[in-house]
Amino acid sequence: MTDHQDHSSLRDLPESVRRIVDDIETGEDEAPEPAAGTSAAAPEGRIRAAVREILLDIGEDPEREGLLATPDRIHRMYHEVTAGYHVDPERLINNAIFEVGYSEMVVVKNIAFYSMCEHHLLPFFGNAHVAYVPEGKVLGLSKIPRIVEMYARRLQVQERMTQQIADFLMERLHPKGVGVVLEATHLCAAMRGVQKPGTVMTTASVLGLFRRNDKTRAEFFAHLDRPAPGA
Repeated sequence: MTDHQDHSSLRDLPESVRRIVDDIETGEDEAPEPAAGTSAAAPEGRIRAAVREILLDIGEDPEREGLLATPDRIHRMYHEVTAGYHVDPERLINNAIFEVGYSEMVVVKNIAFYSMCEHHLLPFFGNAHVAYVPEGKVLGLSKIPRIVEMYARRLQVQERMTQQIADFLMERLHPKGVGVVLEATHLCAAMRGVQKPGTVMTTASVLGLFRRNDKTRAEFFAHLDRPAPGA
């Protein structure tokens, strides 16, 4: 699926998903509030039916009180946690690239994110650290966490998500270089398989000056070791 989505397709999504997409793109809940007395559209039959089949397959009763609304909840949840597929990158950037005579490293760290592992449909979550060295242009500060959010709200593997964030900044901002580090806990490792809670996976993508220049790369990693102000 490409980064650019047909924004008109948002009309077919649940209200909660449209609001998430608008918030990532603009920082404002532009979608209208539901009219009084109305409710969200009925869930799509495929997701509801699939959840019912899963419940039956594990030996549960989809008709018992605690599970009656579960197919509806799962339908809404999956659309919400994958809302990043519907974000329009052009609306996200929204002319927030500015000509500035600044050429030192820009670092935004400890960006909390939550994503879904595409292998087991279980969450992985942690912090993203993003840096770039401008080439006469800088990006509005709020946009970097939104870029992370756009890619986090998809079915992902951490390695690809790290690369996607770095590539996006290189393609849109044309800086001298970009560095991205993601640190995350994966519930597929903590809850199943090796069952090792507390394990943290770290991935990195370094492009341009960050890849060519050892000093630049070392400066980036040194920033990550410094405590946040007030910590």
